[in-house]
Amino acid sequence: MISIDIDKIRNDIKDYGDKIFLNSAGSSLTPKSVSAAIKRHLDLEEHMGGYEAANLVSDDISNFYKNAAQMLGCSPRNIAFTNSATDSYLRALLSFDFKKNDVIITTDDDYASNYIHFISLQKKSGVRVLRIENLKNGDLNIDSFRTLVKDTNPKLVSVSHIPTNSGLIQDVKPIGDICQKQNIPFLLDACQSAGQLKLDVNELNCDFLTVTGRKFLRGPRGTGLLFISDKLLDSGIYSLMIDGFGAIWNQENDYDMISGAGRFEMWEKSYALQLGLSEAIRYANSIGLDSIESYNEKLMTHFRNNLSHISGVQMYDRGSSQGNILTFRKDGKSLDEIKTVLDKNKILYSVSKKEWGFIDFNKKNVDWVVRLSPHYFNTLTEIDRVSDVIENI
Repeated sequence: MISIDIDKIRNDIKDYGDKIFLNSAGSSLTPKSVSAAIKRHLDLEEHMGGYEAANLVSDDISNFYKNAAQMLGCSPRNIAFTNSATDSYLRALLSFDFKKNDVIITTDDDYASNYIHFISLQKKSGVRVLRIENLKNGDLNIDSFRTLVKDTNPKLVSVSHIPTNSGLIQDVKPIGDICQKQNIPFLLDACQSAGQLKLDVNELNCDFLTVTGRKFLRGPRGTGLLFISDKLLDSGIYSLMIDGFGAIWNQENDYDMISGAGRFEMWEKSYALQLGLSEAIRYANSIGLDSIESYNEKLMTHFRNNLSHISGVQMYDRGSSQGNILTFRKDGKSLDEIKTVLDKNKILYSVSKKEWGFIDFNKKNVDWVVRLSPHYFNTLTEIDRVSDVIENI
């Protein structure tokens, strides 16, 4: 049963007004309590200084790790605070000593920044980057993945759960299962799925999981988190750039790492933003990620059904499972024409261009799509209104 109190949730947003906000895949609207947590700590820093302020709220800072662990089904020791999903991703990637001809397996639908990292590793270290084939409907071909694993013995498998330029939800559980059996590290980019789907790292069998705060988690920009599995932590893994937060300098030419995921954190960080992200995660946990996921599914099924009946609308989201990103174009209408109408009607959206999904866009033979990403604070009435606007473009 879906238990979402839309009126309360909308009241928790400051000055929503008469806009229709459909850009949670970019940077969503924060609840009032998130902004309040940030401002409260900034005020404390202004009054007491940054060091003393952090000491005074040490229990609240610890709650960040507890809240994130609750969301992902792990222990606080598995959580590191970062500045973004890309920051998390790089810290994970830089924990591997890649050498020439090492293999990274990824997909056609990985995030652009992740793929740029791979290309950089190709250029600098000579790694090989191989991609899992897709089925005709856009799903991952798991048989293709099994063959790649058997033939190449990869150093790392990295998959984006939901691409930034498409509503496709990739079925990553079989990937994690195979990686666990073959003892291959599995890095899962949950940048777009955290906050819209219920995630359990034990079910996903991932070794790293990267998250941003600003998207569907409804946290502040400049925040993220990184999950590291017990298996990797116990193996002694650490990122290339480790500092005095993650290790203790106790010999002239050596150090001792701390035991948990904190070894992936940096000493300097914004505690105000960390507390804001903690509150955003607590807020989502209090509603229930299962309830959020169920409501989102209802919302997006309605939206896609609406647009499927509009003449000339082409939707570009493939796969048997789709989430809260809907991408479209309309026959005979330019990007500027569509943007003008959406802007006039106070509909907030994004545009995805080819450079954010180069391989995927080549397959679809397009160089741009309009991206609409509702979330659980949106209503069916809003969806119907947007559908009418698109029909009349």
